[in-house]
Amino acid sequence: MKVFDNNGAPIAYIDVPPTTWDRGEPILLIHGFASTHAVNWLNTLWVKTLTHAGRRVIALDNRGHGESAKLYRAQDYVTDIMAGDAAALLEHLGIGRADVMGYSMGARITAFLALGRPDLVRSAILGGLGIRLVEGVGLPVGIADALEAPSLAEVTDPMGRMFRAFADANKGDLAALAACMRGTRQTLKPAGIAAIKAPVLVCVGTSDPIAGDPHALAALFPNGRAIDIPGRDHNLAVGDKVYKQAVLDFLETRP
Repeated sequence: MKVFDNNGAPIAYIDVPPTTWDRGEPILLIHGFASTHAVNWLNTLWVKTLTHAGRRVIALDNRGHGESAKLYRAQDYVTDIMAGDAAALLEHLGIGRADVMGYSMGARITAFLALGRPDLVRSAILGGLGIRLVEGVGLPVGIADALEAPSLAEVTDPMGRMFRAFADANKGDLAALAACMRGTRQTLKPAGIAAIKAPVLVCVGTSDPIAGDPHALAALFPNGRAIDIPGRDHNLAVGDKVYKQAVLDFLETRP
């Protein structure tokens, strides 16, 4: 991975050229909570799918995750700050405008980026996040307590156990992730959603108990639409072929 410094926070990223240069349009990928660019986008073959479709793929490890800066105060993970990392990465690479796709927490960051820096966002793809971008944040804050527990064996809450096991499997910094969970809990008001003029695609699994209704969210965007990922929950939807095909079709048809 390459690394750049954003106001004292090292941010790690990959920059993968397309396999064919007939297009080369950039897309920035922003992973979900307790994940990494590799778990979210490489292991699920998203990078391969997009580069084979002629896209230049940039993917970062969010602060607190992977090889990027580990910070331990909740205020260092406010969503606008994390969106600022994404904006700074595009500017660091000299990319004036890109499609941006985020999953779960990454989708929340993508929406805040589209609102705060509309000049940078050609289109936005929100995976694993529906109306809870507006009505609550989806993931319970108690996950932070699960991350701070002495061991997985002492976590009894099912959602907490799932994310603690996921963080352990990814060798995450548990204290940094707990701070991130407590800090990245901002929502957007309907007026903020309405101010996002870029084309938006919202993709959520039909068995996802976390994201909320994708169609209710898409209806709030001036240029939004939603697709259901049949039979998939929050975790399994990430690499689903229906999700991938919907994104490829969206990228081909958006202005």
